[in-house]
Amino acid sequence: MSSPRTQQALAKLADLTPRQIVAELDRYIVGQADAKKAVAIALRNRWRRQQAPESIRDEISPNNIILIGPTGVGKTEIARRLAKLTGAPFIKVEASKFTEVGYVGRDVEGMIRDLVDSAIEMVRQERESEVEDLANERVDERILDLLLPSPADTPAPAANEPTSETTGVFVVSATGDVKHEGDAATDRHKRTREKLKALLLDGQLDAREVEIEVVPGGGGPMIDMFASQGAPESMENFTQMIRDMMPQRKKKRTVKVSEARRILLEQEFEKLVDMEDVTADALERVETLGIVFLDEIDKIAGEKSQMGGPDVSREGVQRDLLPIVEGSNVQTKYGMVKTDHILFVAAGAFHVSKPSDLIPELQGRFPIRVELKSLTEADFVRIMTEPENALTKQYAALVAADGATLEFTQDGIEEIAKIAATVNSRMENIGARRLHTVMTTQLEDTLFDLPDPSVKTIVVNAEAVREKLKAIVEDEDLRKYIL
Repeated sequence: MSSPRTQQALAKLADLTPRQIVAELDRYIVGQADAKKAVAIALRNRWRRQQAPESIRDEISPNNIILIGPTGVGKTEIARRLAKLTGAPFIKVEASKFTEVGYVGRDVEGMIRDLVDSAIEMVRQERESEVEDLANERVDERILDLLLPSPADTPAPAANEPTSETTGVFVVSATGDVKHEGDAATDRHKRTREKLKALLLDGQLDAREVEIEVVPGGGGPMIDMFASQGAPESMENFTQMIRDMMPQRKKKRTVKVSEARRILLEQEFEKLVDMEDVTADALERVETLGIVFLDEIDKIAGEKSQMGGPDVSREGVQRDLLPIVEGSNVQTKYGMVKTDHILFVAAGAFHVSKPSDLIPELQGRFPIRVELKSLTEADFVRIMTEPENALTKQYAALVAADGATLEFTQDGIEEIAKIAATVNSRMENIGARRLHTVMTTQLEDTLFDLPDPSVKTIVVNAEAVREKLKAIVEDEDLRKYIL
């Protein structure tokens, strides 16, 4: 039975039907309906499996997917949007980064460790958001204590020095109330503290400096040497264990109130968030809802006759991937993780190799294959106008930062799309990424000259595009290096 918090995560998926998932992806990705449909069904099946009877639930395996298509058609973009949409543990890795066990480099189990790290960070942020108000209140009180220590914290007087208690000093208010001087000092402190709190919440004290205690990060140069870049995961676990065993030395730092708030907030989160509970919840979510996007899988596929050379470990990486995709136990520094129900979505251009060049066992573990279509000139026009993050909107926002307005006419957009499609057909087809190179070349002088008080509106029409790019498109040598 899933924990209540995992049930809450599943409830988010319950609200996402396959049609809604496709509609959400349509906001950012043009075309590729088959790929969107396959991903949407696989995602919905995560929730459906949890609703199945417990007797058969563990028998339902995820239908892993291979997205096949040329570069720049939206394979990676689907993965990026999927991660933001699901709220499930998600990691995107490059298959070409891994090497066969026995060779220098990362082993494939590292992707599961990265997935667990991602899940722990996600769950920790959820817990922090739940206790954020309480943590901020505690931070405010600690900063006020630093700015205005309470009377009890002031140094005690010398033994032979008279105090208000020994001298019996009393204060008479205007209304005739009689108070001991110590009580009056406490009231004054309370009133001053309230005024300071109002100023603190208003941000007027952010420039003040306070002295706080911090724990220096890292474990010194010797520990950092062990944890150098590229060290194996077992070495990382060892260095973390050494850090935990070493005593934490605190040192005092003088910082501004704004910086002190950030440091103290982290300390309060550490006190309020139970990391053992976070770890247990994260591991359960990884096993139940985890998604691994394995990009560039075609780079580890090759003809069976290839032996030796720099690609010697290609087939070895596939053999190492096989048990993880099939379902196995992977040791992480937080505990064992079962990969039986983790969804794997692989993607590759397969320009040189073919999906059939993968070892048969691995092919069988990716039963769903979806071919993404190459983008046409009409697709380029839609890409520049329809998505919420369209290139035209991005460049308009950049120009607006300098106080100018950038406008694209319909014929200007069509001309840019036509040039991008033409260059793709004559040279290497890099899909929608060609639009970036064409747009950057078109607006290069404009972005260089801004800000210019005399320029208020910039119009990009078909004539302006042809004037700027005609010579480059027609000259093969220039086109080769510029577009």
